[in-house]
Amino acid sequence: MRSLALFTGGSNPELAHRVAKELDIQVGNADVKRFSDGEVDVRLHESVRERDVYLLQSTSFPGNDHLMELLLLVDACRRASAWRVCAVIPYFGYSRQDRTTAPRVPISAKVVANALSSVRVDRMITIDIHAPQIQGFFDVPVDCLQTTGIFTAHLRAQGVTEPMIVAPDAGGVELASSYALRLGGSMALIDRRRGQPAKAKSMHLVGEVEGRDCILVDDMIDTATTLTEAADLLITSGAKSVRAIATHPVLSGSGTERLNRSKIRELITTDTIPLPAEKQVEKVTVVSVAPLLAAAIRNVHTGESVTSLFS
Repeated sequence: MRSLALFTGGSNPELAHRVAKELDIQVGNADVKRFSDGEVDVRLHESVRERDVYLLQSTSFPGNDHLMELLLLVDACRRASAWRVCAVIPYFGYSRQDRTTAPRVPISAKVVANALSSVRVDRMITIDIHAPQIQGFFDVPVDCLQTTGIFTAHLRAQGVTEPMIVAPDAGGVELASSYALRLGGSMALIDRRRGQPAKAKSMHLVGEVEGRDCILVDDMIDTATTLTEAADLLITSGAKSVRAIATHPVLSGSGTERLNRSKIRELITTDTIPLPAEKQVEKVTVVSVAPLLAAAIRNVHTGESVTSLFS
């Protein structure tokens, strides 16, 4: 069997080392630096000839820089005769722009998919992608892993039983239903009419939450406006407590400050995006996706099914 190699860009080296530890290997020796004018400079310092290479890189802030690092890493591996190159993108940026929602706007997710295809990525592994249909933008296999099992295990360990699962918008109903099924709870929906991007215009609760422990579920938390306003609505409607689950802690702008001021008791998130010190606040609990990613990489490398990881 061909040997496995794992390299990382600059977006999340801590997660890469956790994954490598799970796989009982070392992160590959590579430099990702900058020229004096800011251009990305990538260099591999070990052979990848005929190896099965996995490049772990979230396209989190600064997304454009991290995307360029990934593209150049793929190209470097290709030119060094790697047998297979798999992009492991825990957080897939630009995924919110998966269709034209207004005249004369790009489908940014498709542009990113085209860019990755142009450097000949053989496979992609990602986690809780914002729009599942983006998998269809690729002509190579895409494994979209789910964190539902990780979060439900964490909640059970905390003694959370039969909570009220709340979808913050209509698009989150399927995700909320999955959590309700796993935890044996009920489900409610917030009918949200969006105005400008990242700003909630109006919110109406569909369901009865009085006296219930509520859990808001979403794939990401960015400015935190939607989730914090949803928490206000739930508490006003009589909810006993409000937790939030969001896989990707983007927390841009004043998101952390807004979260701190909110009625959300706890935000449970993952390490798909590293949290700097100023965002590591008491309300935030981070569970690692390293075991999940390592299992996916191991199964792909050995030719086993990845489907088993969804159960």
